Amino acid sequence: MSSEQFLESPKVEVRATADGSPTLYVPALDEHYHSRHGAAQESRHVFLAAGLAAVMAAGLGQPGQLPLRLLEVGLGTGLNALLTLAAAQQAGVAVAYDGYETVPLPPATVAALAPQWAADPALSRAFAQLHAAPWGEADDLAPGFSLTKIQAPVQAASLPAGYYNLFYFDAFAPEKQPELWTAEVFATLYAAAAPGAVLVSYCAQGQFRRNLRAAGWLTEKLPGPPGKREMTRARKPA
Repeated sequence: MSSEQFLESPKVEVRATADGSPTLYVPALDEHYHSRHGAAQESRHVFLAAGLAAVMAAGLGQPGQLPLRLLEVGLGTGLNALLTLAAAQQAGVAVAYDGYETVPLPPATVAALAPQWAADPALSRAFAQLHAAPWGEADDLAPGFSLTKIQAPVQAASLPAGYYNLFYFDAFAPEKQPELWTAEVFATLYAAAAPGAVLVSYCAQGQFRRNLRAAGWLTEKLPGPPGKREMTRARKPA
């Protein structure tokens, strides 16, 4: 794949990142879906290492238990979901994954991103199934891993109270999508969080953390992925 490739519309481009994994670039927003310093390594650092691993360490999703319940804001290319699937399968953890996205990828974009999974037949199949799955219905991408795609803004969603164990907050940056980074949104997520739930985001902006704390979350700054000094992890008190 070339380092820059125009798709069906000039509004979106596929670009290679520093670790060789691709991301999408939106010229109208001057915004990338993932870090230019490495899309896959950012996902593993922010969402898997700081989020998923912390929740799995508490024993959630083990055989004989309810699945680990995860909500992602910004399903996007499905990168976080697929890397989570691989990590959960390796750990023997069951996951029920709800992914919120308002702008599904067109087929040509999906086709352009597909080669990144070619070396792993199981993930290649899961990538195709993820993007072909109907919206609003649970779909088993693998044994013990169920995905429900929701095409709706999370701020308008009616979320079950005290339900989710983990949140991936992967919206575009606050200056690009300010409506998603408000104290009201984080209060909605807090109400939907089970005791001890974790929220992780690549963002380390001070106002973001203040909005989290205003909603009741306990926040901490962690070292960020390559190219970013810090990231944020938040917890709901147990």
